[in-house]
Amino acid sequence: MNRISWNQYFMAQSQLLALRSTCTRLAVGATIVRDKRIIAGGYNGSIAGGTHCIDDGCYVIDNHCVRTIHAEMNAVLQCAKFGVPTEGAEIYVTHFPCLQCCKSLIQAGIKAVYYAENYKNHPYAIELFDQAGVKVEQVLTEEMMDLKGQEKQKLVSDLLTALSEAGSSIDQVNELQKRAERLFLLKTDGD
Repeated sequence: MNRISWNQYFMAQSQLLALRSTCTRLAVGATIVRDKRIIAGGYNGSIAGGTHCIDDGCYVIDNHCVRTIHAEMNAVLQCAKFGVPTEGAEIYVTHFPCLQCCKSLIQAGIKAVYYAENYKNHPYAIELFDQAGVKVEQVLTEEMMDLKGQEKQKLVSDLLTALSEAGSSIDQVNELQKRAERLFLLKTDGD
């Protein structure tokens, strides 16, 4: 049995946290890890007990929602609140951190930033991570979260067979088959 890597595992945790986001513009999750153990998690949203963007809309000033606390900051603040040191820890974030979060992560002693999606990657943030010796790495996660992938592939195969038997053109069925192969990243005989 193949297992997902540690990086994929912790990124999956961040993706799960992002589902708690109350931001309507971008759902982000962050997981802080030390020695392969989760020490904190956060998602972007309003202050505890405050008005949430999903309820009253975003409070935007200069194209930024000032109501939202970023996922990375919520995770770091959770460590601060409960007295958990962040020195030497790693963070897994669903999206590349903004410039302000970059600076906060460096100051918190985070030694590595793993992210899934590029998002307005600020050149100065990249420069600061480099200056501080913070490892920055993208973690690809597209394939790891589909727990029913084989079941879906079987359904698509059955549908393509039914289309063919119902008289759909061979060209149409072949084009749909190619799209399914790209979607499921299936290998064909020629690969």
